[in-house]
Amino acid sequence: MALIEHTLFGPIDRVKTAIERLKAFEPADGYYLAFSGGKDSCVIKRLADMAGVKHDAHYAVTTIDPPELVRFIKEYHPDVEWVRAEKPLLMLLPDKGFPARMKRWCCERYKEKGGSGRRVLTGIRWAESKKRSNRKMVEVCYTASKKDYLHVIIDWTESDVWDFIRQENVPYCSLYDEGFKRLGCIFCPMQSAWQKRRDRERWPGFEKQFRRAFHKLWDNRKAKGNDSMSKRWKDADECFEWWMSNDPLPSQEDGLFT
Repeated sequence: MALIEHTLFGPIDRVKTAIERLKAFEPADGYYLAFSGGKDSCVIKRLADMAGVKHDAHYAVTTIDPPELVRFIKEYHPDVEWVRAEKPLLMLLPDKGFPARMKRWCCERYKEKGGSGRRVLTGIRWAESKKRSNRKMVEVCYTASKKDYLHVIIDWTESDVWDFIRQENVPYCSLYDEGFKRLGCIFCPMQSAWQKRRDRERWPGFEKQFRRAFHKLWDNRKAKGNDSMSKRWKDADECFEWWMSNDPLPSQEDGLFT
């Protein structure tokens, strides 16, 4: 049977275990469910419903998520609260500088602020990445002591997630059927160069918006007498193409980051 792991100590029902975790760690004010619209957050939202625990779901609006994902959330999850930042990301980029793999101010600003003082329910899993393989099922937020996390499906595999989706007939974003493995921000600095090329081919309008933001960043730096960018690239378009290429980052001492 799907989602049953057979061990030396007997079978483990992953769904039953997740529901037991949700009930055991349920806070008095309910869970703050971090909902991205991706497959994992769809799974934890369904599990929370099945467990009958109190929860309220929140979608952190990045303003650069795939349009298909945004439409999916609107259509299938109208109960989710949309949490908006003060400024769209591309309006902030000309002041903050471009987000980079090792300097991702975008995540902190747009994705990680919600749930202060609450127990945050997430779909983080060990199998997603080497970095996440070191996470604990229950964690205290290192930036906010009154905020903690329950990663309720942390030990699930990719196959477990899809088995549950099929077993429970959970709706999911159509981009997965087109070959997308993970859904997130368009041109995310954590993406590979080929993933960024895929994004620019599929969503050319976003490329235009990003280019305009890079031009504004270039002009802002020049107006402030900061020539760190012009020393490295001939213009904003060349800077943008470098950013898309995932070539090695310049040192932060170059003044490229704020």
